[in-house]
Amino acid sequence: MSNSQSPDSSVPVKQKKKRNKTLHSSGLPIPIPMSTLLHSYTPPSVSLRLRPRRSRYLRPLRFQFGRMGNSMVRAQAATEVTEAATSEGLKKGIAEFYDESSGVWESVWGDHMHHGFYEPDTAASLSDHRPAQIRMIEEALSFAGVSDDPMKKPKTIVDVGCGIGGSSRYLAKKYGAQCRGITLSPIQAQRAQELAAAEGLADKVSFQVADALQQPFPDGEFDLVWSMESGEHMPDKMKFVSELARVAAPGATIIIVTWCHRDLSPSEDSLKPDEIALLNKICDAYYLPAWCSASDYVNIAKSLSLENIKTADWSDNVAPFWPAVIRSAFTWQGFTSLLRSGWKTIRGALVMPLMIEGYKKNLIKFAVITCTKPN
Repeated sequence: MSNSQSPDSSVPVKQKKKRNKTLHSSGLPIPIPMSTLLHSYTPPSVSLRLRPRRSRYLRPLRFQFGRMGNSMVRAQAATEVTEAATSEGLKKGIAEFYDESSGVWESVWGDHMHHGFYEPDTAASLSDHRPAQIRMIEEALSFAGVSDDPMKKPKTIVDVGCGIGGSSRYLAKKYGAQCRGITLSPIQAQRAQELAAAEGLADKVSFQVADALQQPFPDGEFDLVWSMESGEHMPDKMKFVSELARVAAPGATIIIVTWCHRDLSPSEDSLKPDEIALLNKICDAYYLPAWCSASDYVNIAKSLSLENIKTADWSDNVAPFWPAVIRSAFTWQGFTSLLRSGWKTIRGALVMPLMIEGYKKNLIKFAVITCTKPN
């Protein structure tokens, strides 16, 4: 049905408007079943077009060089202003999204704001999520070869995109390490610090609002650089990995666990139009810039002369995650928490089926990339 068609042509337009006004004037949520919303929702910022449009965070920057030197300078300056405005808008959107949604996530899923690691082809229940999320951390550490040896284990850790500090606190307790977490969300940083104090870790972990592309740390500060599902929010992947490498001490391990798109075949220059359209819908809801592939991350790591570069596709291991999250929205706690949270969180919930679609089409990949900084 097109957006212009009436679902009930027998009801006059004026009468329908009056009915909607009556529903809204009560001040209560409209009682539309969540199942109906999940199956019928199209984000309002997404137009139904035959060709894919670009997300507002994926607009290309155009250089318009004149023949005179001053024209080139003005064009470059204008481009830099546009780029800065786009970057600031993206950061603001990310911060507001997590300011609004983190409380909902914690109330339903706990303090780890990332996928769980499951056995492939298994159905996960809500009770399985906590062990699966802890397993995700352990699998990433194992894949990267992080040692438990008291003489070799990390003593200083940075958690880039820390959420409410679940990974930071776990790693600090596991290794007895000092851990610093950064996030764009003031609400997350405050809550992470509260949870650290409640667990007796105030002297081990600390959190602050900071940009992952301009980290407030000196060069070579950390033995373990940890990024669990934050890379997808980074508009400049080269700058992102460069900053991870900059703050890593010589010999330190860098772990990136992130959403990617599939690798392109040798004959492809880009994703297919329908794939781009699907990713753009997800980008609009979750405040994501351009996606990249795991191969892109590997190439960036190579260009920075990082060593022991490894990657793996864990898409099959996270496949049960999104269906479990959707099921949690049908619980009374999940549904009422969503209604209280705000539109950004509701919009994010309503596009969750698109994540499942992306995984099933082998378009979205859940990747781990690890490497070490040369001594």
